[in-house]
Amino acid sequence: MSMTARIAAVLGPTNTGKTTYAIDRMLSYRTGLIGLPLRLLAREVYDRVVDLRGPSVVALVTGEERIVPPRAKYWISTVEAMPEGMGADFVAIDEIQLCADPDRGHVFTDRLLRMRGTHETLFLGSDTMRGPIQTLVSDVEFIYRDRMSQLAYAGSKKISRLQPRSAIVGFSVDNVYAIAELLKRQKGGAAVVMGALSPRTRNAQVALYQNREVDYLVATDAIGMGLNLDIDHIAFSSLSKFDGRRMRQLQPNELAQIAGRAGRGMSDGTFGVTGDAGQIPEEWADAICNHQFTPLKKLNWRNSKLQFGSIDALERSLDQAPSDENLVKAREADDLRALRHLSSEAEIRARASDGKSVQLLWDTCRIPDFRGISPAEHSGLLQVIFQYLHEKGHVPDDFMARQINRIDRIDGDIDTLSKRLAYIRTWTYVAQRNGWTRDEDHWRGATRKVEDSLSDALHQRLTQRFVDRRTSVLLRRLKQKEALLAEVNDQGEVTVEGEFVGKLEGFRFRQDKDATGQEAKTLRQASLQALTPHFHLRADRFYNAPDSEIDFTEQGGLMWGDQAVGKLAKGDDPLKPRVVVFVDDEAGADVAQKVERRLQHFMDRKIAALFEPLVKMRDDEALTGLARGFAFQLVEAMGVVQRADVADDVKALDQDARGTLRKHGVRFGQYTIFMPLLLKPAPTRLRLVLWSLANDLQEFPEAPPPGLVTVPNVEEIPARHYALAGYRKSGARAIRIDMLERLADMLRTEDSRAGFEANADMLSITGMTLEQFADLMGGLGYKAEKGERAKVKLTAPVDAGSSETAASEPQASDAAPVEGQEPASETANDKPVAEPAGQTSGGDVDTLEAPVAEAASAEAPAEAEMEVFFTFTWGGNRGGQRRGGGKPQRNARGGGDNRNERSGGDRPRGGKGKPRGKGGPKGGGDRGAKTFQARPPKKEKPIDPDNPFAAALMGLKDKT
Repeated sequence: MSMTARIAAVLGPTNTGKTTYAIDRMLSYRTGLIGLPLRLLAREVYDRVVDLRGPSVVALVTGEERIVPPRAKYWISTVEAMPEGMGADFVAIDEIQLCADPDRGHVFTDRLLRMRGTHETLFLGSDTMRGPIQTLVSDVEFIYRDRMSQLAYAGSKKISRLQPRSAIVGFSVDNVYAIAELLKRQKGGAAVVMGALSPRTRNAQVALYQNREVDYLVATDAIGMGLNLDIDHIAFSSLSKFDGRRMRQLQPNELAQIAGRAGRGMSDGTFGVTGDAGQIPEEWADAICNHQFTPLKKLNWRNSKLQFGSIDALERSLDQAPSDENLVKAREADDLRALRHLSSEAEIRARASDGKSVQLLWDTCRIPDFRGISPAEHSGLLQVIFQYLHEKGHVPDDFMARQINRIDRIDGDIDTLSKRLAYIRTWTYVAQRNGWTRDEDHWRGATRKVEDSLSDALHQRLTQRFVDRRTSVLLRRLKQKEALLAEVNDQGEVTVEGEFVGKLEGFRFRQDKDATGQEAKTLRQASLQALTPHFHLRADRFYNAPDSEIDFTEQGGLMWGDQAVGKLAKGDDPLKPRVVVFVDDEAGADVAQKVERRLQHFMDRKIAALFEPLVKMRDDEALTGLARGFAFQLVEAMGVVQRADVADDVKALDQDARGTLRKHGVRFGQYTIFMPLLLKPAPTRLRLVLWSLANDLQEFPEAPPPGLVTVPNVEEIPARHYALAGYRKSGARAIRIDMLERLADMLRTEDSRAGFEANADMLSITGMTLEQFADLMGGLGYKAEKGERAKVKLTAPVDAGSSETAASEPQASDAAPVEGQEPASETANDKPVAEPAGQTSGGDVDTLEAPVAEAASAEAPAEAEMEVFFTFTWGGNRGGQRRGGGKPQRNARGGGDNRNERSGGDRPRGGKGKPRGKGGPKGGGDRGAKTFQARPPKKEKPIDPDNPFAAALMGLKDKT
């Protein structure tokens, strides 16, 4: 060292630019070396120097990393790894106050006493070191640097009230994780920085904070060691820490080292406490703000002039006490503890029998316990490494490969990855030692690759666990009062500032279900603010949408495509339901009103179109008297009423009133009075909804699938619900009312006293088997007697129009009409309903031709195949059918309420629907004329020319 070499101590609080000053001084020389307290800080300074001078002249040396280019001029190192004997022009030791640290202080003290640059040496740190440096170092120049910004104490604050750009300091891994979890829920997340992180993970986490992806940082006291971050406030979650041996209170100078990281450059900073930490004493807070601390008096020291003659000699030299009163013997460090543990092994003592092997043993003991396991376990690993080094001169490749391959996995949680990182650091350290492996470059690359992959995986897990990017981004935009950009795709998925936040269903925002608590509140606030223009655009599009895009559900919901936009509610008029819209309050009153108007228009048009016959009948002012009253009942029943329920009213209607109602499409059936157009699937579906609303049902009955003639009879479902759906309960099934009336027409021609069998037409229109038809007839009030007979197949076709066939048809009965019931049905007034697709007859046509079967029975073989048949007779008032559902009546001629449009005339059909002429069985035409009307003849009125049967009636009059 030159006699004129400069030695200076640059002292002062944090944020004074000491490290930057040292870098500038080093780069003013040809060569230089800087020792730093942390591997993380060494990497940060290395990157800064590389940016200034390029990687070809800058070296990085730490216990686990070694980057040494051939022409290296500037060396950045941890204090423990500083190379000796280099003769660099410039040397600097940062955070020199760590000379007083109980664990590492002796290393810093050694560098203070022995490391010098040939031209300049700088000691950087706290002003508390002024006294010891002045005492121990001669010819030293002191430079005091003032803090560039002010530091103030802010007291205690809840974490939820901490300002953005705050760092919360914890002193254990569990504490750090708990705080980060809380910040994720309340503030969108936090970056995590701990001394145990690899530089790669730490830098990635710091980047989250520095790039403002998160506004909060959770760290251990590692941030107090020179890490430069944009922090406005430091909050201590505790004022005590575990120092490796015991829990102890932090001292004011230690708190100041951490708190001083608040404020960067000329920006002022604050510090305080949070959580369960008590208040910082006022005198301590003043000392931290004014940077006035008790000066250090004693520095930790351990002898650096070691004796390697034997293990005992080495231990004695390490145990040597300092001769200077300003120095104090350091407590037993991990390396000395490991040496003593290994030296108790006879094999180790036998191997370490000379100076070279003792030095090798000492170098092995200096491998740090990165894993944090027990001293015994750590010593066991060191013993294996020492034995390999002593016996083979290197750690075998297969052994290294096994250790690294076992660690080289990126699955698992944060704790698992952190442990693997700690394990790989041991082998990274081994690979960095010169001569300890056969292929140093290979193993340095292999361990670095594994550490990098684990570091990336750990960063990813930390981010996944402690950062909600979505909430963080949205919170920042909200605070900056910027206009948020929302996008809605075809599936209704909403992204705000590129982050998925939920779905837009109609005019309601459904935010992501994963969000809870404060996060959910932030999401909704940001999302609805960004969606405001989308609500208005969507409302305009909905208002102009065609009716084909809108529909109602069977439970009264209102849909726009597959999205619910409202529901129907009971109104003052059953045919005028109210509309309740599903629109978020934040969308605004204009949007809600526009949606409501569009839905109301849709429902008004839908009811007018599907219920057109009903609405016209209701509004027909020509309807008066009984006809108007009956029309009112039909409107109230929405076009379907059981005849039994209005039997007396029907009897009271004269033919003119009935004719007027028929013009509106009313059909007076044997069992039901209904409007056939309203039995179609769409009006039926609407009728069930409107009726359910009018009657305050909580759950609406649903319409059966369209096209079915019969459906199962579920006992729990009221008969009224079936009737509204267009069906009538009968036995195990319910039959569609229009098909029931067609069946009634057929039954009317049969002799229900003598008994009759079902014909093919009866089975065909019901789509039932004979057994099912018998059950149906039972539900209508008929008795079914089951029998068996020999089955005879037809040998020749029978001419349906022959006189024999006509003679064999069952004839009309002379039974009188049932009291209280119209003697005939107007079923014939309407054309037959087309047979639904897929409905098939369950009967056997051959078995229904009774006369033919009887004629051929004599020719049947003795072992003829047997068949089942049913004979149906009227069973009286069965099943409560007396008034409206009793035995179907039959008119001999079919006049009045039973005009037969299908046959083209006004005469009744025979068994096969053939008109009876004069001289026909049982009375012929004269009888029919007498019973044309159900009541005694009234004064004849002019025939209505609009009556559909006018032509036939006038024809009859002419013949008479």
